[in-house]
Amino acid sequence: MENIDDLNLDTSSTGYNPPSIFQIQFEQMTNDMRFIGMFAIIYGAFTCLTIIGALIGVPIIFVGLRMREAADQFSIFRLTNNAASMRAGFELQGKFFRILKILIIVQIVLIVLMIIFFIFFITYFMSSLMQYSVPS
Repeated sequence: MENIDDLNLDTSSTGYNPPSIFQIQFEQMTNDMRFIGMFAIIYGAFTCLTIIGALIGVPIIFVGLRMREAADQFSIFRLTNNAASMRAGFELQGKFFRILKILIIVQIVLIVLMIIFFIFFITYFMSSLMQYSVPS
């Protein structure tokens, strides 16, 4: 891995220094973070169109906001070499992953409960249908 100092823009030299691979990858990462954040915000807004979906949609919107804020902090770090910005970026990114992990677990639990309810409903419906179809 290259030195983290290679990431920052060097405006003091008069010559042209082409961007390093690390700089290009870092810029691509921040652009991807912005895209994922915006996608999460839009997805959360669509999810909030239903009352039950709002339980999942509102946290997804907050997750998207955290990812976009983290991308902004990484961009500030790239331009200013401010360690506090890098730390804030990692903290915001950590919040993104933590909230997303909780949402994934909640969604898995809801899906399992929905499957159990569906199986119960189908077996109850089939047993009641069998009782009515058998002549006495």
